[in-house]
Amino acid sequence: MHVIGGTASTSLAERVSRELGNAPFGIPFTKRFPDGEMYVRVGGRLEGEDVVLVQSTRTDADLLELILLEDAIREAGARHLYVVVPYFGYARQDRRFFPGEPVSARALCRVVELDADAVVTVDLHSAQTLTQFTKPAYEASGIPAIARLLRERPVDVLVSPDKGGVERVRRMAQLLEKPWFALDKKRIDSDHVELKIPAELPGTLEGKQLVLVDDVITTGGTMVEAAKLLTKNGAGAVSAACTHGLFLRDAFERIKAVTDEVYSTDTLGNAAEKASVAPDIAEILRRQLPSD
Repeated sequence: MHVIGGTASTSLAERVSRELGNAPFGIPFTKRFPDGEMYVRVGGRLEGEDVVLVQSTRTDADLLELILLEDAIREAGARHLYVVVPYFGYARQDRRFFPGEPVSARALCRVVELDADAVVTVDLHSAQTLTQFTKPAYEASGIPAIARLLRERPVDVLVSPDKGGVERVRRMAQLLEKPWFALDKKRIDSDHVELKIPAELPGTLEGKQLVLVDDVITTGGTMVEAAKLLTKNGAGAVSAACTHGLFLRDAFERIKAVTDEVYSTDTLGNAAEKASVAPDIAEILRRQLPSD
């Protein structure tokens, strides 16, 4: 099995190759023509081989590179192509609210799977998106990666910034054998939220080491307000952890200013990248995907 890392996921792809027993690893050549069009070329002998392509699609350029690399790998004669999209762009646009809108997540599923035999993602915004693929599709979780990291850190209580993340924080709590709770959240706008401590708590927060857990941090508004609230209510230390660290604008700096640590996995390269989902992706590749 060969592993190829697109420019958005080179480091993670190399980690996946190591998890797969040091599978042959390659980085494609990419450039832009004078008119702005993208050019890619894959190296190595891929004819008759199983190939894993790893590329997050945070930007439209990342998506275009993924599409071109899929075609290039097929042109090179690969037997099977397994496409790993750690961060699946447009996944949050998973439904139509007004007439004339696309279901963008579904549209991208159709494009991404076109030349693939199977697709692997990590922590999609909605499980519904996985059903939009017509070919085998699998979702790895970022929770085990964060849990592996937190086992080496002092943690007393895990916290979800809202009720929507209850299942996520509950699973993390089970892995770490720690108590947990979820904040009550009311969104005011895209950058501002109102948070409250729930009436029922697993004991006092006084002096405790708390970790806020979410799937994605975008503008950071929720995490900032949550950290301030927990500190105000006596927390000894507050950290923030997520699978996908987008950290738009100055989000990372704002969160760092009100927390003791900020952790994310390596689905996207960023300053908080401290945990790897490579073992979890490799496990799916070994056990779930067809090899014939």
